[in-house]
Amino acid sequence: MPGFSRSLWDEPRPPGPPARVWRDWALVSVLVPAAALEGLLRPDVPWRTLSLLLTVGLVPTLLWRRTRPLLMVAIAFGLCGLAGLLTAGEPPGLDTMAFLLLLAYALFRWGSGREALLGAAIMLGKVAVSGAVDDMDSGAMFSAFAILCAAMAAGGALRYRARAVLRELEQVKLLERQRLARDLHDTVAHHVSAIAIRAQAGLATAATHPDAATDALSVIEAEATRTLAEMRALVRVLRHDQPADPPGQAADQPADKPADQHGQLDQPADRAPGPRVTDLRRLASARGSGSGSGPAVQVGITGDIDDLPSPVAAAAYRLVQEAVTNARRHARHATRIDVRVTADDAVVRLRVSDDGDPGGPRPAASPGYGLVGMRERASLLGGTCDAGPDPGRGWTVTAVLPRAGRAT
Repeated sequence: MPGFSRSLWDEPRPPGPPARVWRDWALVSVLVPAAALEGLLRPDVPWRTLSLLLTVGLVPTLLWRRTRPLLMVAIAFGLCGLAGLLTAGEPPGLDTMAFLLLLAYALFRWGSGREALLGAAIMLGKVAVSGAVDDMDSGAMFSAFAILCAAMAAGGALRYRARAVLRELEQVKLLERQRLARDLHDTVAHHVSAIAIRAQAGLATAATHPDAATDALSVIEAEATRTLAEMRALVRVLRHDQPADPPGQAADQPADKPADQHGQLDQPADRAPGPRVTDLRRLASARGSGSGSGPAVQVGITGDIDDLPSPVAAAAYRLVQEAVTNARRHARHATRIDVRVTADDAVVRLRVSDDGDPGGPRPAASPGYGLVGMRERASLLGGTCDAGPDPGRGWTVTAVLPRAGRAT
């Protein structure tokens, strides 16, 4: 229990609390005239002038309820408690003051742990003191405590849900970084294997064919230079906005690259190169066709894609592969999936569309990876990825990747 109390006390504020938005101003512009009308027209208002001034004067606290939640709670409930003590027996206030529940909600949604505990003490203490001074019956006291606790619980629940969503998004991003790490592993393993083979051939022919050994050294130099450049590019991408405390869970492993039983990537190097854009044609040969197993996949590639850097080529393949998988699983009554890859001197453009029935947003193709993961992979390379329904029918995924990858 002491550990729980300390962790609650040390709980930081959620990141990025919104300041004032148009809804806040709209709320204030509605509450002020509503309080004025109630104060003027309601016949049984106690201490009419004080009640009206108190209610209207506390409405602006809503504008700072996210950025200064404890201060706003202290001001609002403190003034209400003070006014109740000065007018014992008949506390001033209007029904419009129910908006103070928004302060209790915002305190637990956006405040730190110590702010929430201190604010809860202020709010519950005010209710308890008011009940004692005003001789409130037990039923009314219970209702007041229950409503206030419900507002605080709602703020805490939304805070927990937002944190869970944020952790899930961070997990998706981490999985994409681990996929990129596997691509780096495969790329380096492929080129190093080629270097080793050339070195062995050069040693074997050095005595009898010195020229062949010289040629082997030239190839080794070229392969080493290319490997170093691609490795630097991928490491630069992996270092960009790297999460501070990644979860310990291993990434989802692709079928052709299983990790060991501990989820590590220190297995023997795979000598096959990473996926290339030209490998997308296998999607058409494997799926395409209208054989009754799903919609036909048609792949069209235009432009020069032979010398794409490995990170860009692997990202293009993964994005299209995921988009095709998503379309095959979720495009209802689709008959075809069109894949178009266009490359020029600056960018590589991807477009995957289907002719499925129109409908709402489609779920991700697999847990932990989907549109969020696709956007993360494209963003890591300095590109973009978007998806949405077509005007008539079908669904389209588009992506744009810089040909050279993310700039230094």
